[in-house]
Amino acid sequence: MIIIGAILLVIGLVTGLGFLWTIGIILLVIGVVLWLLGAVGHAVGGRRHYW
Repeated sequence: MIIIGAILLVIGLVTGLGFLWTIGIILLVIGVVLWLLGAVGHAVGGRRHYW
């Protein structure tokens, strides 16, 4: 999710499409939050690790 968010962020920046920029930021933030929750040991979606 982090990688997809970063790719959409770059595509949105290069093409100037605002909705891709917004979706990229949202996916990037959600991916980082899930990654951090999994890294500190919280179960995310019933799994001990998020990946």
